[in-house]
Amino acid sequence: MKIVTVIGARPQFVKAAVVSRAIDRVEHHDQIQEIIVHTGQHFDANMSDVFFEELKIRPPDHHLGIGGMSHGEMTGRMLIAIEKILLQERPDWMLVYGDTNSTLAGALAAAKLHIPVAHVESGLRSFNMRMPEEVNRVMTDHVSTVLFAPTQIAISNLHREGIPGDKIINVGDVMYDSALHYQDQAGPRLKKFKAMGLVSGEYVLATVHREENTDDHQRLQEIIGGLIRISQRRLVVLPLHPRTRAALEATELMADAQRYLRLIDPVGYLDMLCLEMNARLIATDSGGVQKEAFFFGVPCLTLRDETEWVELVEIGANMLVNADAETINAAAIAAEDKVISNEQLYGDGAAGMAIVDCLVGQKCC
Repeated sequence: MKIVTVIGARPQFVKAAVVSRAIDRVEHHDQIQEIIVHTGQHFDANMSDVFFEELKIRPPDHHLGIGGMSHGEMTGRMLIAIEKILLQERPDWMLVYGDTNSTLAGALAAAKLHIPVAHVESGLRSFNMRMPEEVNRVMTDHVSTVLFAPTQIAISNLHREGIPGDKIINVGDVMYDSALHYQDQAGPRLKKFKAMGLVSGEYVLATVHREENTDDHQRLQEIIGGLIRISQRRLVVLPLHPRTRAALEATELMADAQRYLRLIDPVGYLDMLCLEMNARLIATDSGGVQKEAFFFGVPCLTLRDETEWVELVEIGANMLVNADAETINAAAIAAEDKVISNEQLYGDGAAGMAIVDCLVGQKCC
């Protein structure tokens, strides 16, 4: 059996590593060939290379080097390049993850060649079609052969859109698998951050990277303003995504951010897990970080108008704070000492093996 896996962004590296490990553990794994295609959507060494090294993902079989373009150009170029690879490799499955341009390009290229598409993290919805990610995930779900959903809510979303139930499988969340696998390695790494004054349970971790926040000056100003208010009480650490750094440097906001916040370069996966599990509070616009906060029992503020992970809001682990400085600050005060439920919302930590069992035909499909 041959599987082509398309990845291009940091969260996809984490998810793909889980499934690749599962492939290596399955019976007769030597009869499964996984071809890894890296589109290059995240091309910076801090955004890509370090993840491959830490997660022990073997080098990609194909590296397309396609990134830093408009959505249309990026997706189009990926589609052309991936189609050529598929014609060459003739796989049994196309495996895609999440909601990036790489996801959509891989799914479309395969569907047009009548190659079955398996979509990991199917059924997530923000119900905001202005988000490029929402467009990508909806379109990918509707051309997929099998849809691996992480939650019951995701399954309900797919049912409402008319996708047949026999195509949908609730496997749980591969990111939960990954957090469980790496948490013992990640936790002790805090000692490397002591020089910047980080003490476990005494700082706030923030991440900002979505276009809706970085490309809207008013929203970015409010978010930075809210984080600055929080910094009057606690140290705020902000690893700067390249897009966010560029947006701050293009305005007067960088000076205030540098003065009041602890700005650091993007960090690798294990360092990020370490920062998350040792934080008192997390403020983020990242879907993955919202979940990881929950995995580690850390209260989370989501710097958006909506979230795909609505179950976290329903149980009080996550609060939507939009992009309003006062709301962000008030929510941070309210959330600091919140006790997070340990409900098992995202499976049992065996999503990767469930996915592989399905693809090789042992338990489903």
